[in-house]
Amino acid sequence: MGKILDYIADETQGKRFASFKYCYDDTSGPIEYDPDEEHYINMKEYAESVHDPKMRDMTARAELCRQGPPLFKYFLDGSRRVYKVDDIQYDKKVFPVISGQVSVACCGREMNDDYTFRDFHHVEEESYPVVCLPVVANGEGIDNGVFFNNLKNKLNEQPLLKKSGIEIGKVLWYLTRLEGRETLENKGVAKIQDEMVDCEKRIVAHLMSKHLLTHESYLIKDGSVQYKPMKSGDYKELARIRNNYRHVVGVSKRFNPNLMKDNKGQSSAAAIASLPLFHRTPAFLWSPGAEWGNVNFAIWYVRIRERRYTSTPYSGVLKIEKMLMTGSENDNGLMTDEIDTITANIINERNPVCYGNDARWANHLYPVYMAESYCKSRFRSDIQFINLF
Repeated sequence: MGKILDYIADETQGKRFASFKYCYDDTSGPIEYDPDEEHYINMKEYAESVHDPKMRDMTARAELCRQGPPLFKYFLDGSRRVYKVDDIQYDKKVFPVISGQVSVACCGREMNDDYTFRDFHHVEEESYPVVCLPVVANGEGIDNGVFFNNLKNKLNEQPLLKKSGIEIGKVLWYLTRLEGRETLENKGVAKIQDEMVDCEKRIVAHLMSKHLLTHESYLIKDGSVQYKPMKSGDYKELARIRNNYRHVVGVSKRFNPNLMKDNKGQSSAAAIASLPLFHRTPAFLWSPGAEWGNVNFAIWYVRIRERRYTSTPYSGVLKIEKMLMTGSENDNGLMTDEIDTITANIINERNPVCYGNDARWANHLYPVYMAESYCKSRFRSDIQFINLF
């Protein structure tokens, strides 16, 4: 029974090398130390109506919000596992073959009339394997989705896949021209990451089309909503999908604390690390410019765990992001009361904890952790998946 790579090599006139197969490690801590000069956020411009440089204590607001219905009803997480499965030769050049499993899910929470918990369930999900080949696998060397879509259909007719009950969701392709410190492997991994992000955007759009996201039913997206500009995909233009994110908040467990700079151009990493429990920073404006469709963001940080109980200075600190929607928001920022309400409700999501189940427990919000666990439960084992190739 032929493996997937044998068929790909035959179909694309390539020569495979039966290279060592392995899974990229996607486990990471709460700190991302690699600075990106282009993304520095200067703390001169506020993104909220009250321009106060002091930290704000959210303890009383969190207690007040606990007496009513929670703001957040939906929780979105995307996950992917990426594998190097072979090397393949075209025109005397060797290229990596990257594969992956993509899983994105939105879970919803139902509450009783007295605001006690009733049910937690999945609302939307997409889960499928992908293969990523160099663009030269298409003999014409053209960035053409038709060829790779036809290849996907042919692969799914192969006996091995039919017997295993697995269906390839997409055959992706990466361009082979390198710039700077790029590698071909990284370009393949990036394409699979982009596919996962496109899937997240698609689910948010679907929730919005069904009128599930409202001012009373917000969604927490695990990770940033600062979607990088994409050259392809159904939702590549951020300006055109911005309205879908009116009631969406991005919450990042992992972030680069050095990207916030004060009025003197110095890093605010130490100030973020020293946040007292339940205190938040002011919200500041990040305006990335025309390349991002002139979409601006409000960004702030909050501490949800006591520092003395955690393992790093940023354990227990979350980065919170919200897209700015209107001209007024772009000019004046969000209302400080709205930011306080969002932050207080996020603090209220910190319990129960997943201590012992995840090394990042201090940065987890439990419903987000549950959505992430559900996503990862959809993956097939690494051994089973790699042996398909």
